[in-house]
Amino acid sequence: MFRNQYDSDVTVWSPQGRIHQVEYAMEAVKLGSATVGLKNKTHAVLVALKRAASELSAYQKKLFPIDEHVGISISGLTADARMLSRYMRTECLNYKYAHDAPLPLNRLLLKLGNKMQVCTQRYDKRPYGVGLLIAGYDDSGPHIYQTCPSANYYDCRAMAIGSRSQSARTYLEKHLDIFPNCATEELVAHGLRALRDTLPNEVELTVKNVSIGIVGVDTTYKEFAENETARYLSMIEGEERRGAPPTGTDPVAPDDGSENEPRDPEPVVAMDTE
Repeated sequence: MFRNQYDSDVTVWSPQGRIHQVEYAMEAVKLGSATVGLKNKTHAVLVALKRAASELSAYQKKLFPIDEHVGISISGLTADARMLSRYMRTECLNYKYAHDAPLPLNRLLLKLGNKMQVCTQRYDKRPYGVGLLIAGYDDSGPHIYQTCPSANYYDCRAMAIGSRSQSARTYLEKHLDIFPNCATEELVAHGLRALRDTLPNEVELTVKNVSIGIVGVDTTYKEFAENETARYLSMIEGEERRGAPPTGTDPVAPDDGSENEPRDPEPVVAMDTE
C-alpha cells in the first residue's frame, strides 16, 4: 500500500490510523523559523527568529498582537497565521463588548481549538499549516500556550517550536526550575539564549532578525523596538554558545609544526534539525 493513496483527503484514514494531511501540516510548522515562549510568575515572553525569503525582501513578521493581554508568535505558513490572528482578535473584541472584561486565555484557546479542529474533519478544508505560541496574562496569571495543526493545544511552562527547535527545548528543560523566580530582564535573556541555540554557529542574533514580545501584570502586550532589543542582545553578547568551541580557543590547528603529527579523534555532535 502506498502512502499517497491515503493523503488526498483530510477525512481519509490510513490503515495505520493516521491522517497524512494533518502530518503534512505539522511538517510545515517544523520548517518555519524557530520561536520560543517562556514565563515567570508575573510575565510571559515571546522571542522569535525572523527569516527573509531572499536578500531582496524584508524579514517576515513573526509576532502578532491580539489584545492588550494576548500576543502570539508563529511558525509555519504566515497566511494561515493571519487568518487565525484575525479570528482571535474578533473573539476578544466580542467578549470585551459583551462583558466589559478581557477574554480569559483558556476560553480563547478552547474557541481556537474548535475552529482548527473543523479543518481536520471536513473534506472541503485542509488543516492550518501553522503552529502558534500564545503569551497572555489574565486573572490566573501569565500563560504560554502551544497550538498544533491537529487542533491540540497545551498549557506550557516554556516551549519552542519551528526549525531546529529541539536545541532550544533542551536549553529550556535544563533551566526550567529557575524561570518562575527569574527577573523579567533575565527571563528575556534566557529566551534569547534558547533561540540562539537553534542557529548554525556562523549565524548570530541581530536586531534585524529577532522579535521580542512581552505581556504581564501591569504590562499590556508590546513588541520591543530595535533599540530595546539591542539592549537585551548585549546581555548575552560574548557568552559561549552550546556546542561551540570554548571562548578564547582557536578551532584551527595551532601553527607550531605539529600539523603532521597524529591527533586523537574528536567527537562531532550533529545539530537536531527538527
